[in-house]
Amino acid sequence: MSLRGGDPEEIGGYPLEARLGSGGMGTVFLGRSASGRPVAIKLIHQQFADDDEFRIRFRQEVAAARRVSGAFTAAVIDADPEAAHPWMATTFIEGPTLAQRIAKQGPIGGPELRRLAIGLTEALRDIHRAGVVHRDLKPSNVVLSPEGPRVIDFGISRAADQQTLTMTGRVIGTPPFMSPEQLQAPRGVGPRSDVFSLGTLLVYAATGQGPFDADSPYMTAYQVVHEAPSLGAVPDALRQAVEPCLAKDPGARPSADDLLVRLRDLPADLGGASGTGEDARCTRETDTQHHLVTDDTPVPGTTASVSPAPDPAPDPGPAVEAAGDAPRRPRRRLRSVLAAVVAVAAIGGGAAVMRAGDSGADDGGRAVAAAEQAPLPDGFRPWRESVPGGRADIPDELRCAARGDALFCGGGGVVATRIRAADGSRVWTEKSPGVPAQGVHLVGVSGDTVLGYRIGTEEQPDSSATEVVALDAAKGRELWSAPSGGQSTGVTGRTRDAVVLGSTVVSVDAADSRLEARQARSGRVLWRTPFPAGTTCAPVPAGKRLYAMCAPDAELSATDVRHPVLREADLASGRLGRAVAVEGAAMPVGTADGGLVLLRERREGPALLGYDGVARVDPATREVAYARLPETYDGTPGMAGGTVYLTGQTGLVTALDPVTGRKKWARQTAVEGASGPVADGHGTLYFSSASGRVVALAARTGKPLLTTGPRAEGLAGETNATPRVTVMGRVVVVAAARNTVFAFDATKPPRTG
Repeated sequence: MSLRGGDPEEIGGYPLEARLGSGGMGTVFLGRSASGRPVAIKLIHQQFADDDEFRIRFRQEVAAARRVSGAFTAAVIDADPEAAHPWMATTFIEGPTLAQRIAKQGPIGGPELRRLAIGLTEALRDIHRAGVVHRDLKPSNVVLSPEGPRVIDFGISRAADQQTLTMTGRVIGTPPFMSPEQLQAPRGVGPRSDVFSLGTLLVYAATGQGPFDADSPYMTAYQVVHEAPSLGAVPDALRQAVEPCLAKDPGARPSADDLLVRLRDLPADLGGASGTGEDARCTRETDTQHHLVTDDTPVPGTTASVSPAPDPAPDPGPAVEAAGDAPRRPRRRLRSVLAAVVAVAAIGGGAAVMRAGDSGADDGGRAVAAAEQAPLPDGFRPWRESVPGGRADIPDELRCAARGDALFCGGGGVVATRIRAADGSRVWTEKSPGVPAQGVHLVGVSGDTVLGYRIGTEEQPDSSATEVVALDAAKGRELWSAPSGGQSTGVTGRTRDAVVLGSTVVSVDAADSRLEARQARSGRVLWRTPFPAGTTCAPVPAGKRLYAMCAPDAELSATDVRHPVLREADLASGRLGRAVAVEGAAMPVGTADGGLVLLRERREGPALLGYDGVARVDPATREVAYARLPETYDGTPGMAGGTVYLTGQTGLVTALDPVTGRKKWARQTAVEGASGPVADGHGTLYFSSASGRVVALAARTGKPLLTTGPRAEGLAGETNATPRVTVMGRVVVVAAARNTVFAFDATKPPRTG
């Protein structure tokens, strides 16, 4: 809606364009940042500006929102809780609220309901991990963005370790979605109260009515405290997961982590109530009642009243820009594997396999036929193994490379291990004594030599010192080692301090001052090349070429690299060619027609908002050509077969042309937080999450070919993770959390977790 007479023209330097809504505590406006990015600005009503109680409450809201800004919430961009007229600006998330979606289209069912249940539970887990209790989870505080549900409005939230603010004489919350303890003893409310609210929210989404709805908010509150929930219309599979959430005793409810485990085996099609006729009318009436009884802003600081999100379709359309990843920083600041950028449990159900002819698409049939023709190792059987590392208390993920019938894996406290592809048995393992580092895995394989990373020493296992180690592929005997630096993440956005090109290993020295090249088998130094003055560089392979990507030291120190340059390095001498400036921050993702391809980053300050363009270095002219993407995409980038892929936090895979930036296709999958792609050479792409859930898509159209269930209790949502799948003919090998590695026949994927 447009601005009204008396509305401010700007707040905190942000010009205002429209009102998004108004409630009991404040008004929300649509504004613009200096770069033109839309933001939602919540302005506290003037009558509350001098009310100490409300000012404290608003300070808590700002603090809580800052703590949980992540993949499932709206990031705080700016705020001034001490201003004469307090305000907060957050990321503008486009999409209807759950309340608007239900009111217009009725109850949700099928895959959409499953994704909502999983997405909201992940969001709640993210919030609780940040030490925050939301305390007002309701339909109008859930925005259905194209990338998945976002939880907003922390107006009455609090830190779990913080004394609850007393609101004398007020019931703060929304009775149909409040927990019994919130109504009876609000000072004792904890994370399990949010779990109760989530249960009521999922019932509402599935049926159009809450489990305790009554004719008045007072009767509703009574039923919340004393009566059993009404769950007759809830699909059976979802009911089994939701019912424990609605226990009167907080201790009898699952945590958000536990609930994710319960949701793992939900079927893809949950069924659900019809969203038409009387049900839809009842939903609208119920939704109105919910807004009447709330004491907080019904349209909080991040929503937009726009057309409802469509039902799931093969191509869900472009994703919407949202705040996401943390700024780049040197890897040494990310040493513990427990310090992932985003850490949310991966969830899912069983496997679905698409055989040739299932949907009549030729590309799917050809891909399946090709897989059936590929060879299997003699005596192959599906297997699943765990590779112990040097620190059993901190397991991580491995990454693997195939050579013949051997599989070599490293990372997560393991320098490298050799595994037989036929049965998963280990031939040898060399452990790393230190604390696993985020993104530090196998360097690569060169002929009869395996190269990995070793972190720490036996004498100093907690040391951050890193070495590149060469091992004999047959016996695992150490051949040589060399100290290695750790600044590549800050320079390129990827942890890749050493690379293998043919029989040469190129790494960064321990002082982060030069590139060093060694013969892979002997370790003989071939050349050493200092970094250009005032810069720090990382090696970037591009087919048979090698580039040094260099960033100004001042920008690297500020974790805000904006002016990188590329210099081709001569593999024989190490001589660096002329500098090719890259316009803005960019991440190398692969090659197309022999040219290095980078994704251009969209940033506001040091915060990465996503990718809005592609850049390609012409191998003949060494010039960089640019193309804009249709929109800003967030997620994990990858490249295969001359196509760029971005996988979103909620499983959306988008294929993009690296030359024109044109979107080829987009496909919503059930694999959250996936990395990839890995191509099998026959038109099939594999993506997988840290939980071991795998999806295979046809490269030409994105048609789903298979989806498997999870195989490990892992974390998902790690942005910029490298691919976890290795294809060995017909065998698909997957590395998952807790140093788990498993393999299956591509034509006979596992059907359960």
